[in-house]
Amino acid sequence: MNPDAKTLWRAPQWAFAILLALLGMLGPFSIDTYLPAFADIEKSLGASAVQLQQTLSAYLFGFAFMSLFHGAISDSFGRRPVVLWGVAAFTVASVGCALSQSIGQLIFFRAVQGLSTGAGIVVSRAIIRDMFPPSQAQKVMSQVTIFFGVAPAIAPMVGGWLLIHASWHAIFWFLSGVGVVLWVAIYRLLPETLHVDQRQHFHPTPLMAGYWQLGSDPRFLLLALASGIPFNGMFLYVLSAPVYLGEILGMAPQQFFWFFILNIAGIMGGAVVSGRMAGKLPPKRQIRIGFLIMLVIGVINLVANALFTPHVSWAMVPLAIFSFGWALMVPVVTLLVLDLHPERRGMASSLQMFIGSTTNGIVAGVISPLVMHSAIWLATASLLMMGLGLGSWIYIRYRWPEIGQKIVHV
Repeated sequence: MNPDAKTLWRAPQWAFAILLALLGMLGPFSIDTYLPAFADIEKSLGASAVQLQQTLSAYLFGFAFMSLFHGAISDSFGRRPVVLWGVAAFTVASVGCALSQSIGQLIFFRAVQGLSTGAGIVVSRAIIRDMFPPSQAQKVMSQVTIFFGVAPAIAPMVGGWLLIHASWHAIFWFLSGVGVVLWVAIYRLLPETLHVDQRQHFHPTPLMAGYWQLGSDPRFLLLALASGIPFNGMFLYVLSAPVYLGEILGMAPQQFFWFFILNIAGIMGGAVVSGRMAGKLPPKRQIRIGFLIMLVIGVINLVANALFTPHVSWAMVPLAIFSFGWALMVPVVTLLVLDLHPERRGMASSLQMFIGSTTNGIVAGVISPLVMHSAIWLATASLLMMGLGLGSWIYIRYRWPEIGQKIVHV
């Protein structure tokens, strides 16, 4: 933690959380805002459906790759320069997307967007721990999760409105404007939170040593899996939503928003409760409660889908409860990850994000296509992924029982 933290930010804590949440929201906005415009882009640029899918793949690969380095660079040069350069690159890339005259150009600038947007969500986690002691950091992390949860719900609505009233180009001009406003806000409001005495020397040898230190630490890997893999128990349904909601539940496309509202409500509710638990329960107990909720509702979801024909009246409720359980425990696990090696918090955030992005990519490209046409297989895969995360946490508690043991007060 920065020893001068109390003098760096004097505005209300919730304002700081909103600023960091806006940084993290660039990612979901970059993905979800332009999805309603796929058909129009395909027609305008003479592209195929496969080529349009590559605009999403290029973004995701760029995001996953650069997430390895944003945090490590910020450990050496400071949080503020990395965030400012990342938002600036995102803004330029968004302009490039808006001006693209071919599918090749759009794919290229989408890749640049992916390379840059990770700076916000990766570095913001390290900033929180720079500024606050553990239990207060948990509250801020929970507040960020609340605001962050709104992005996937409103992004497609914004994109659809812009498409109807303007064109697909307007969506990327909108993202460019968001980038400009956010860059100005960061430049004027966000202080440098990494103390000069805590900076790491930027040289290949110590940098590789840092990656090896984290990557070879089984505690780090298991905690990263405990937070990242259960998320895919929920994310699997999001990826499979067109088939699951349309074919299995028989919902019309204009009704899909109910699915996202319920899941976002679950995430926001879990984040609120997590923040209120900060400093009152040992981290291990809060994590156990979150996993218990996911386990019980995951089993109920599987049994219900096996015994009954899935129906819209009940099938989405277990997913919202699952999201609640995940949001309840993930801020705590994230802080445990960041505190394993305090001198490498930025790098730890990068590696945690890389592991999460990699598992998301595997679920999107391999698992979802295999199970999306069956409600039972979806429920089974969701429960198994949660079980992998739970198994990681159980092994941590068995092998290193001191982790998450103590209540840390503000």
